[in-house]
Amino acid sequence: MNWEQLDKQLTELVKKRNLLHQMDYSDESYDDLEEELHDLEDDFNEAYESVLEPELEKIYAKLKSDTDILLPTAYLANHYKEMLPDASGVVTYEVSGSEGVPIESDQLGKVDMRIVLVPNPARFVLLVNGHQLKELWKSR
Repeated sequence: MNWEQLDKQLTELVKKRNLLHQMDYSDESYDDLEEELHDLEDDFNEAYESVLEPELEKIYAKLKSDTDILLPTAYLANHYKEMLPDASGVVTYEVSGSEGVPIESDQLGKVDMRIVLVPNPARFVLLVNGHQLKELWKSR
């Protein structure tokens, strides 16, 4: 598995989502960017669903959740906070709020739990009540 390529494509999706999030619907390039984003999402799902779905199955089992597993791009946030580059120049991202896919779990009771796919490195993180709680899986 080429984890660098997965992360590169995921980062491209995140950048486009952030750009779209900043645009107004009346912007004349909004529809074109939205269509480009959908094409990239389709390509990402086709390339990585078979890799990411087993990881999601493990995550859901660990969280004791019987919520349905969705396509990888369903776990993308609408907006990511871009952090300052690290010493090697790599930009990381964080997510907060009501982003990602809500799940139910007997482990944490009645809290708002969500799983989000984040790049650099590619990873699934758990948001609880809008705050990034922990990393559930990370690419190698």
